[in-house]
Amino acid sequence: MPTPADRHPAHRHPAHRLAEHRQPEHGRPAFERADRRASGRARALRAALVPLVVVPVLALAACAGDAPASPGTPAASTPAATASTNPPAAAFPLTVDNCGTLVTLDAPPERIVTIKSSTAEMVAALGAADRLVGTAFSDGPPPQELAAALADVPVISEKVPGQEALLAVEPDFVYGGWESNFSADGVGERDALAGYGIATYVSPSACKEPGYQPDPLTFDDVFSEIREAGAVLGEPAAAEQVVAQQQKTLDGVEPLAGQSVVWWSSGTDTPFVGAGIGAPQMLLSAAGLTNVFAGVQDTWTSVGWEEVVAANPDLLVLVDSVWNTAENKKAALAANPATAALDAVKNERYVVVPFAATEAGVRNADTVADLVAQVTALGG
Repeated sequence: MPTPADRHPAHRHPAHRLAEHRQPEHGRPAFERADRRASGRARALRAALVPLVVVPVLALAACAGDAPASPGTPAASTPAATASTNPPAAAFPLTVDNCGTLVTLDAPPERIVTIKSSTAEMVAALGAADRLVGTAFSDGPPPQELAAALADVPVISEKVPGQEALLAVEPDFVYGGWESNFSADGVGERDALAGYGIATYVSPSACKEPGYQPDPLTFDDVFSEIREAGAVLGEPAAAEQVVAQQQKTLDGVEPLAGQSVVWWSSGTDTPFVGAGIGAPQMLLSAAGLTNVFAGVQDTWTSVGWEEVVAANPDLLVLVDSVWNTAENKKAALAANPATAALDAVKNERYVVVPFAATEAGVRNADTVADLVAQVTALGG
């Protein structure tokens, strides 16, 4: 059987010294979303995983020339980031600990593929859209301010691409929104892609391994992620500008008070709702709204409609996606005799949020402001 190098020699440049060894995963939730759905010039990029090795991410972003930690370094949580008045210049080689995988880059990636809207928007917001050679698994249109930058980027797949489709655009870097974007039936596992000379990176907010999953997700985590992405892409100054703008937006929000909310993402027979430690909780809390399911120790959870009816929330946040639109959700609520009796349904107290804004990323601060504006327009 031919090796990856035999079939795709362009991916085996002598400068590539990639080796990934995936350590056993622990604590992965049994329930994973449909993110399992299903894809070269890698210039001076290396990605390596060393079992049980953790490199403090922000320290490496600031001191990128330091050598990677040696095996046996104990796990450490990522400290909350603070804005720098003199952001560091891009410095390589750079090593970051990404969901338990040590990713070492000798230079900024030049041929980037993103999977999920949040990662494409992150790259564009950091001024690196001109290095995108493909995007996949879009959750909807980008925000207006990023639309032009992403307009001409090729779409490889509407879902997670297959590996051949990925390799066809010769990426040197793949940026996934979820860990499970990297699977054998999609673009491939991270160590397999390393064999092609392709470095990989997952949105840190989506890490599932113990010690890596934010618990709960906070805006400090989001800002740290923006800074880390800026370091990885060689755009640290742009990252500081994005963080400063998001902080300014948050500072201008006057939080609401005294209103309960159910954040309904998907599912009709069994609603899938925002729980207590993920992006929905972070956004609702910043807007001053009370999440009915904040006590559930998870990012998202499945509940019964009887639980929603018993809570009788003041508001319903409806996530708008192409596969389950807000309008379809409204129709389902009105058609179900139990939910039709909810005060929020009878009074049409709905707040609509696009799916792409429900994950950690560059939309989050604007989403908080939008939540407040929509609720205020409903009469507070």
